[in-house]
Amino acid sequence: MTDLVLRPAGQLATARRTAADDWPAEAIDLANELGEHYPQGDPFPALAGAWIARQKRANTRGTYSRQFKTWEQYARETGAHPLEARFTLAEAFSRYLEKAPTLRPVKGGRRGERAPTGRPLADASRANLLSACSSFHTYAVRARNEGIDPFALVVRPDVDPDYSATKGSTEDESARLLDAAYDDGPRAYALVSVIYTMAMRLDMTLSARAEKLGHNEGHRVLDVITKGGRTVQKVVPPSTAHAIDVYLAGRTDGVIFQTRTGKPLDAKYVWKLLRRLAAEAGLKNAATFHPHVLKHDAVTHALKAPGAKLHHVQDFADHKDPRTTRRYDRRRGALASSPAYGIAARLAEARGRTERQAGAAEGA
Repeated sequence: MTDLVLRPAGQLATARRTAADDWPAEAIDLANELGEHYPQGDPFPALAGAWIARQKRANTRGTYSRQFKTWEQYARETGAHPLEARFTLAEAFSRYLEKAPTLRPVKGGRRGERAPTGRPLADASRANLLSACSSFHTYAVRARNEGIDPFALVVRPDVDPDYSATKGSTEDESARLLDAAYDDGPRAYALVSVIYTMAMRLDMTLSARAEKLGHNEGHRVLDVITKGGRTVQKVVPPSTAHAIDVYLAGRTDGVIFQTRTGKPLDAKYVWKLLRRLAAEAGLKNAATFHPHVLKHDAVTHALKAPGAKLHHVQDFADHKDPRTTRRYDRRRGALASSPAYGIAARLAEARGRTERQAGAAEGA
């Protein structure tokens, strides 16, 4: 441990330290970007940066920053300062989100070029964005001891907790995806194995470190940080442990999944990789496949196993609330036991009888 050395009395620091010096990159980037639109001394950019800095995970900081900039730009273009915005403007912004097109990559365009050509945000996404805006304004009110949260009374979209737009895969399809990843190479195979067999979120996977691999009571384990900032110990099944070891090839430090130059693997790359592998595996949902489908499938398949216990699967999925885990079970059950199958089968049987009767009448 490095000892702290105090400056002699009367000796001044050459540069004055500020709170922003200890901010994560996402907070600094947001504050700097907002600072281009507001006069020097305006408290708004620094407040926004401080709000982002207090979020525990980089994934959350990045998401909140993107969401908040949508609101900030809307308020600024209407001539309103975000810190002075009132309920009527926040409510108008909510209605704007219902029809505003989302940004999508421009096919054949410059790298990173995006245009407003996508569908408007889904209800769940709009609810999350409005929640992020309210989070900032609640923070700003407390930090400044003045003002209001203009989003406090804004009605958010009703989101069915049992509905998910995620299109799941069968266990056979998951096996084919792993086969495609194996053929692609050690990194792809280890990556898909970790996310699927350990029910890992993508941000957890990409931040997992080689030095956090270990053993506990005869089990191979990996210490990771969950969405809520908790450190948990995940069991690494033997096949996945072997895939990791082959990929690491003796490396014992740094993030597990790296580029050839040693940089952490990019989330966008993983999205593209999984869609390509899903297409090669012949999955029906290849066009919409994404990393969370793997975790979704892991939880659903775990619940489907004979003798599966809800609390075991809850721990496996890192869910704080068992109701979150049960949603996977209810969705699976609702599909497998849908009366639609019986109706269609009886209809086919009835139509077959009608055709046979008609054929018999013609023969007579």
